[in-house]
Amino acid sequence: MAILRVSYFLLLLSASVFAEGGSIGINYGRIANDLPTPSKVVQLMKSRGLTRVKLYDTDSEVLTALANSGISVTVALPNELLSSTAADQSFADKWVQANISQYYPATKIEAIAVGNEVFVDPNNTTKFLVPAMKNIHSSLAKYNLDSAIKVSSPVALTALQTSYPASAGSFKPELVESVIKPMLDLLRQTGSYFMVNVYPFFAYTANSDEISLDYTLFKKNPGVVDSGNGLHYVSLFEAQLDAVFAALSAVKHDDMKIVVTETGWPSLGATNEIGASQANAADYNGNLVRRVLTGAGTPLRPQDPLNVFLFALFNENEKSGPTSERNYGLFYPSEQKVYDIPLTLADLGIIQSTPVNGTSSPQVPVTGDMKKASVGSGQTWCVANKNVGKEKLQAALDYACGEGGADCRPIQSDATCYNPNTLVAHASYAFNSFYQKNARRAGSCHFGGAAYVVTQPPRFGTCNFPTGY
Repeated sequence: MAILRVSYFLLLLSASVFAEGGSIGINYGRIANDLPTPSKVVQLMKSRGLTRVKLYDTDSEVLTALANSGISVTVALPNELLSSTAADQSFADKWVQANISQYYPATKIEAIAVGNEVFVDPNNTTKFLVPAMKNIHSSLAKYNLDSAIKVSSPVALTALQTSYPASAGSFKPELVESVIKPMLDLLRQTGSYFMVNVYPFFAYTANSDEISLDYTLFKKNPGVVDSGNGLHYVSLFEAQLDAVFAALSAVKHDDMKIVVTETGWPSLGATNEIGASQANAADYNGNLVRRVLTGAGTPLRPQDPLNVFLFALFNENEKSGPTSERNYGLFYPSEQKVYDIPLTLADLGIIQSTPVNGTSSPQVPVTGDMKKASVGSGQTWCVANKNVGKEKLQAALDYACGEGGADCRPIQSDATCYNPNTLVAHASYAFNSFYQKNARRAGSCHFGGAAYVVTQPPRFGTCNFPTGY
């Protein structure tokens, strides 16, 4: 086994060893006349393990229902308030006082989405966006909330001039100097992130004769090789997201983090909305959740776990537009599932470990000869997560044995822990060596989702795993 194989992926991974895993949130839209009360909605989210929610306003009843729930909340300042917010700092101050500070911290507000898809707003509010964002941030600073609550604005994928191939991704020229660069500068200065709405469904329905359905639904397919950078894509979502990363790079904001504030697939559509069905919606959302929660990044940014808000919690019967617009929900208003998908690590058969140094780490249930008696009090080990795939596991192993400084001598050929000669066994030994050498510090058993903590001593053959250095 090529334990010290060097790769570009390895170099990228080194920056993310201490990164958190990806997260799944949900959009809670309320353009409907038959939805449950907000208090019932909060209970539904908690029962399904949803810990992040994005709203489209700052409704008092909803924010009150979310108080002390432990659910992180992204709220929104509607497009129709952008001009007033941009023109008058006192208006922004009063809005923050009325809609943010009186609910925080009981309601765990983590971000404010200033406007939504402003560049395609028919009322042409683009010129107000950045001034409004600046005023909202200044208001947060006045109430000492600017370090706790981020300010950003969801951007539609239509802000791109070019999205194919992904390596050629670029923003529309007319937006770059007027709003994109000023907004990105503000996000960088305030430590915020870029919000983007990504819908492969739209691209598929418009080009179903050219785009494979399996490619769109994260199902097994030959994939597409990007002619510009040689990267191999097996999902349209990842290609679209990397087009955004490429566009950010083109305007010299390579360091910008991205949160996907909307993505989803409708379970019902009109006859001309090709692909809209319960089965396809379940495949798209379910497969996306699996990728996010197991720490998968994109081909261009494999080191960046994905943070995604699914659209949406409920079907909304009063939305205008095509049939699909009313049928993106994971749940009917009756709270019954439209289809069944995993939403948490537990749904995937991955349990949360006992907190280690104040944090929790994903943990695959221990099976087979790893089911040994627990030893010691508070002792933990780090093992490989085979679910991330061979490529990511090998890259993480390369890092641990190379730049990471793990003691990998015992897994060299003919050494004491070489057998069993499997990638999972070797990676587990290396990850545990790194973990123990770093005093089992929080984050030192992650490797971009390729590792997890266990509370029982792992066993691979006759090899004894170290318990400390």
